[in-house]
Amino acid sequence: MSFVNNEVLVSWTGLILGLVLLIVPIALHRRYFSNLSDIPGPFWASVTRLWHVWIILEGKQNLRLKALHRKHGQFVRIAPDEVSVCHPNGSQLILGDDNLHKGDWYRVTAVPDCRFQNPMSTTDPKKKKAVSRHFAPAYTLSQVLKKEPDVNKNIEDLLRWVEKHAQDRVPMDLDKFITYTTFDNIGSALFSEPFGFIRAGRDIGGTLRNNVALSRFAAVAGFFIGPLRILINPLNSWLVFLPMGRLYRTTSNAIKKRLSNPEAHNDMVAHWLSAHEKSDTLSLRKIEAQANVNVGAGAEPVSSAIQSLLYHLIQHPEAWLRVRNEIDAAKAEGSCLGRVVSYRDAEKLTYLRACIKEALLMFSPTTMGLARVVPKGGVNIAGRHFQEGTILSISPNIVHSSKVIWGDDADQWNPERWMSGDAKKLDKDWIVAVILRGYKFSK
Repeated sequence: MSFVNNEVLVSWTGLILGLVLLIVPIALHRRYFSNLSDIPGPFWASVTRLWHVWIILEGKQNLRLKALHRKHGQFVRIAPDEVSVCHPNGSQLILGDDNLHKGDWYRVTAVPDCRFQNPMSTTDPKKKKAVSRHFAPAYTLSQVLKKEPDVNKNIEDLLRWVEKHAQDRVPMDLDKFITYTTFDNIGSALFSEPFGFIRAGRDIGGTLRNNVALSRFAAVAGFFIGPLRILINPLNSWLVFLPMGRLYRTTSNAIKKRLSNPEAHNDMVAHWLSAHEKSDTLSLRKIEAQANVNVGAGAEPVSSAIQSLLYHLIQHPEAWLRVRNEIDAAKAEGSCLGRVVSYRDAEKLTYLRACIKEALLMFSPTTMGLARVVPKGGVNIAGRHFQEGTILSISPNIVHSSKVIWGDDADQWNPERWMSGDAKKLDKDWIVAVILRGYKFSK
């Protein structure tokens, strides 16, 4: 027995020693001999992606990166092959260059599996444009406004819940009810019918709880494309083994219901089905894929943006009062008369628009870094040359909190900054505007 135990001990010792001899040289090379060795950052970030994964799961990614950039400056190494960039020209150079492919992380947004490719999951910018051209017309302002009456009904349901909680004098989980509303707005815009969350005032069938799990999973799973391809497959999608399978089932049921509704019109699916009939390249699966990503990745960011606006207005009552006074003044002039303010009336409310921009500056719903891969020939930023294959990422929350870019009041609520003569100049560094400039939407 002793002889057997010794053999087992020797085997385990040999295995551990072998792993050490394999891992240590790789770690030393990544830390001290990589072309990114001069970029400052945490030690563990330079040797393994797991450091980045940990701060994401910890829920403190933006706080950690903000502190690191303030300590080290415009470049911070957050993984063996990735550098977080916070530079005045970084957004334009990285996000505005069509030669830079998106990082492999984006492939996780093919929901529920790799069969369902969409513009977001397509990393090649040329292929992305080819896929997007079928879907983009449905996002034009004129098209979206056709569903404004349906969206207003969902907002009216939200207002009824607010009034009920006020009358009953009970606390209200605004975050949940706002999310119910944004999900139903997505349903109305896509399928001409809301999912029913805000009308019921609850998460029906645990759909939104599942979406939270999906967001948490996708945030880190995209960094491990190899194992991901094994785990995310048609069988697991059908078995609803992972959160994306449940999302697909929700969307698929909504599409089937929509196709059996002859009265539905002017929604996004109708637009895409019309394009499908005229195109050999826009399949029904691609329409499903786009609907999946709209439901899975569209409602939560909008909800977060609205919550950021309300939070900061509550924290700054003088701003809240000014917004109300602006609306009252508009009413006196004959606009903003409806229970829900229309888009056309709202776009004339200068201070409200400034507050919305400021809320998105204070907290961007896009919490993950927007990663791009350096192409052949490399990229130069601030005199630093980055070699082919390096991942450069722009985090909106980091750029938006940069005192170098926005001044000493970068972290302070100041809607007036958007009402100055420098507003157009500010848009250059406002990531929302940078991203939207990449889409050719029209009114």
